[in-house]
Amino acid sequence: MLVQIQVNTDHNIHGGERLAGFVSTDLENNLSRFGGWLTRVEVHLSEDGGGKPEDKKCVIEARPGGKQPIAVTHHAATVDDAYAGAAHKLGRVLDSRYERAHDHKGSESIRHMPAPEDPDQVGVLDEQRD
Repeated sequence: MLVQIQVNTDHNIHGGERLAGFVSTDLENNLSRFGGWLTRVEVHLSEDGGGKPEDKKCVIEARPGGKQPIAVTHHAATVDDAYAGAAHKLGRVLDSRYERAHDHKGSESIRHMPAPEDPDQVGVLDEQRD
């Protein structure tokens, strides 16, 4: 997978290189099917504070080549759960976007169809049969 993966944490999140290594390896494995489509993935792990039960937040932004970035967010009580939730959401969103970009209702796009053999016959109806 040739996607660049960057993991960022705020000063409240501990884990350092071990956490970054786990996240990078997990994303490489789970997003490998989009390898030629994605150019970069950024993961942001933070703590919202305020003492709420679900104060850990994970934002993952994926950048498909030539398309608008896709971002998902998940809040949870732990960093692991926040990351797992965001990674799951990203997988679903990317599956949907990738399918739409590469599947045109089960058939080829008109842009990919071969040219007609006889251009003069385009739009001409066959003779009616008896």
